[in-house]
Amino acid sequence: MKVAIVHDYLNQYGGAERVLEVLCELFPRAPIYTLIYDPEKTGFAFKDREIKTSFLQKIPLAKNHHRLFPLLMPIAIEQFDLGYFDLVISNSASFGKGVVTKPETKHICYCMTPTRFLWGGSHRFVREFDLPWPVRKFLPLAMSYLRSWDQNAAQRPDSFIAISEFIRRKIKKYYHRSARVVHPPVTLENFSLSDRVPEYFLMVGRLVPYKRFDLAIKAFNQLGYPLKIIGSGPQLRELRRMARPNIEFVGLVPDLKLSRYYQKARAVIFPQEEDFGIVPLEAMASGVSVIAYGAGGALETVLAEKTGVFFEEQTPEALIGAIRRWEKIKFQPKLIRGQAGNFERAIFKKKITAEITSILES
Repeated sequence: MKVAIVHDYLNQYGGAERVLEVLCELFPRAPIYTLIYDPEKTGFAFKDREIKTSFLQKIPLAKNHHRLFPLLMPIAIEQFDLGYFDLVISNSASFGKGVVTKPETKHICYCMTPTRFLWGGSHRFVREFDLPWPVRKFLPLAMSYLRSWDQNAAQRPDSFIAISEFIRRKIKKYYHRSARVVHPPVTLENFSLSDRVPEYFLMVGRLVPYKRFDLAIKAFNQLGYPLKIIGSGPQLRELRRMARPNIEFVGLVPDLKLSRYYQKARAVIFPQEEDFGIVPLEAMASGVSVIAYGAGGALETVLAEKTGVFFEEQTPEALIGAIRRWEKIKFQPKLIRGQAGNFERAIFKKKITAEITSILES
């Protein structure tokens, strides 16, 4: 069977790219079709793969500022010629699902989310990203066009697989399509338990507004507890100005070093609503409990009072209350790691293979 993998764009390395790596292991000969590709920004994780890019690759600024070109992305994704393939798997959070395939080709979309900046999060997208004035002025009209295209594009895959129940419900609401659920994997062997005495609270992620680092900083400014923040992003300077000396910005770290930071953490703070969220699983794989906002994918991975605690409002006061509750619970690292084991790569491979096989046979 001739297989192709479609990925929205390869100019960063995050949860979607970790999933892509596993799909590449399952289909070692499959080429990757993507709108733009920056080997350095993906950590050269796909340097040995055959990668085919769109015309956007040749446009100045596109690799570093792809959000400036949303109106070109539908055109670019539809120009990929996938007529040679029997199976196309799109690993998509936006435009990848919109590829055009021949009638006899099966197209399965592993959906990270319905396009976030079009459905439910469009107003936040406009607020949070520093878009040039001409783009902001034209944005309402562009959004209407893109929503229409996205809705039509969502009818092209033969089947959807969602990364969580949370996303399955969004696919049903916005695209009127049913979806199966296969949770993304955590690489369990990259993380381990430690006998070290925990030293600090930890946050990990890209420093962007919706991840609510500001909320945690306000809470820890009041508490005075040590907090380390791993990651980088457009909010770095603003967040540094907010933080008191008990809060340290570590920056980006390689995976091996990241596991060591997890091992020495008292708990991981996760104050955002995520479609799934790999950080809680990495924490739990290290035997570390999670203090999470009770919404989104965290509800499907964190077990209340067993592997972490939830708070119900995105306020510093609610987070502080959750930390106070967390302090009264004696967590068991082995039990916590056992919960993460339910999401390890081998299980993901088995489940996603079974779903793909079932779809192909139906």
